[in-house]
Amino acid sequence: MARLLQDPSKLHPSEWYTANRMQRASTESQKSRSECLTAESWRLVDEIEKTTQKTQSDVNKKLEQRREEIKFWKQELDNKLEQIVHETETLLTFKNRLERALEGCKEPLVIAQKCLLYRQRRVGIDLVHDEVEQELVKEAEVLQGIIALLGRTLEQTNEQIRQNRSAKYNLERDLKDKFTALTIDDYCASLTNDTPHIIYADNAMKLEGNFVSPEDWIDFSSINVEKADKQRNNSLALKALIDGILSQTANDMRKQCEMVNTAFRNRVKEVKDAKDKLETLLAMVMDETASQEKNIAALKKAIADKEGPVKVAQTRLEVRNHRPNVELCYDTVHSSLMSEVQEITKNIQRQDALAQAQTELKSLSRRQLSLEEEIKVKENTLYIDEVLCMQMRESVYINSY
Repeated sequence: MARLLQDPSKLHPSEWYTANRMQRASTESQKSRSECLTAESWRLVDEIEKTTQKTQSDVNKKLEQRREEIKFWKQELDNKLEQIVHETETLLTFKNRLERALEGCKEPLVIAQKCLLYRQRRVGIDLVHDEVEQELVKEAEVLQGIIALLGRTLEQTNEQIRQNRSAKYNLERDLKDKFTALTIDDYCASLTNDTPHIIYADNAMKLEGNFVSPEDWIDFSSINVEKADKQRNNSLALKALIDGILSQTANDMRKQCEMVNTAFRNRVKEVKDAKDKLETLLAMVMDETASQEKNIAALKKAIADKEGPVKVAQTRLEVRNHRPNVELCYDTVHSSLMSEVQEITKNIQRQDALAQAQTELKSLSRRQLSLEEEIKVKENTLYIDEVLCMQMRESVYINSY
């Protein structure tokens, strides 16, 4: 019974008080630690919030700066694109001017070559390497040189247009990328913490793709701008060159064309003068021929008129030679008859002028034929120069393209 009253599991009251004190102390310590942790958590949350806001604000500022930078370069590229497009369009008009100028050289060259070919039909003494031919040859050479120069300039212009279009392509490609980048950054700038449909992107932190440095990014657009400026300046210089070439070649063509036309006019005048002189000479020869024919007729009549007297004298001598014996006397009659026959014979023999006159008449006839042939040569030359060549050259017009 006594053992039943004793419970070995019961603790001493002091232990009870001690345990209670320990529970309070432990709880208070736990509460203090929890409160400190809570305070630290709130401080950390506040700090993180402020840091996040500051970081996000910094990112927003950098994003805005980046957008402004993209806009700046986009504007620069737009300006250069507008300039290079304008220069290319202008250069295309210069190309058209060159093509028309080149086409405009063909007809004058063909005409110059035809004139040279026509003038090969001149004959005789008129087939001469005169000033007209020299100027025509020079004109053909000038035109061929101009055609070659315009051809080379046209090739240079086509190459410059190709370079301009290449620069334009690079600008357009850069602008397209800038537009896409600006669109993306505009969208990024519009995002807020409350924007719907924002997501976690675990792979966003991976630097995939061909990232370039900001310096390389700037250099890329700078190079495109510099190339566009270079090609624009080249285009401006080429346009000035084309203007000078077109002006100079037109002046050269006009000058040489006038030189040829002046030479033609002078030559036609010379040939006409020569033809007039030949016709004057022909008229003189024909007059002299008529005069000589009259002279021959007169000489022939004079000779014919002497036939009667000489026959009479010779008949008398013949008859008197038959006088008989001593009557056959060399009397004054016979002596006079002898003198008469000799005188008439001598006078007839002096009519060799008839033969000379006939020879001269033949020479005059040959001279007439020669002059007539020479006049035909001049007429042929005048037809070639004045009708075929000069009339054809009236269609030549040198434009200032």
